[in-house]
Amino acid sequence: MKTVILQRDIEWADPAENCRRAEEAIGSNEGADLYVLPEMFSTGFCTQPEGIAEREGYTLAWMKQMAARTGAAIAGSVATEEEGKYYNRFYFVKPDGTVAHYDKKHLFTYGGEHLRFTPGTERVIVEWKGVRILLEVCYDLRFPIWARNRGDYDMILYVASWPTPRVEAWSALLVARAIENQCYVAGVNRVGTDPSCEYCGGSVIIDPYGKTMAACAPGEECEATATIDMEKLEAFREKFPVLSDADKYCS
Repeated sequence: MKTVILQRDIEWADPAENCRRAEEAIGSNEGADLYVLPEMFSTGFCTQPEGIAEREGYTLAWMKQMAARTGAAIAGSVATEEEGKYYNRFYFVKPDGTVAHYDKKHLFTYGGEHLRFTPGTERVIVEWKGVRILLEVCYDLRFPIWARNRGDYDMILYVASWPTPRVEAWSALLVARAIENQCYVAGVNRVGTDPSCEYCGGSVIIDPYGKTMAACAPGEECEATATIDMEKLEAFREKFPVLSDADKYCS
């Protein structure tokens, strides 16, 4: 499964412009099976979503259009308002119009996200091109039990707005999640600035050994590509069956 991670700067609260720029980046990286965008890629990370979160689904409609046009899945999170509640909603959109979504469970209390947003309650795993994919958002990365592999997935997608001062933690934890869960990990972080923070990226695709397969240049918009090899993963798991020895409370 050819995967492209899109490390983007984000124009504050401007879905049309951000989708347009993301479309250009996708068009410059044709032929992939999956394109992954950062957290709240159409607006920037907003902890006060009034007037910014989407009600009508502009960004989701764009994702469906792009998936149909490219024949690939499009993934990324969107600030969404639904029945008076706000969600940091990670959409995974397939070319046939099928949509799966995960609502971020671990809201970022340090930044006040929990004051406006409603946390999700369910893990979400999607299947695409023979790969089972766990959907996670930013701060979820710090909570390994939530991501614990129960033998039910092969790859984790982390989409993020992870600030520059803590980027070393981002990089270390992505590697840890890949090693401990014996899976591929794609972490897609933004670059640029918003009203609160600065972001330097650090977007990578990591293999089950913890090795970097592809990485974006720090501090700038760019894309990186890697192929998820299920035969290699299955052979590794068979030879070195770490998951079968997992603690029972996590299984």
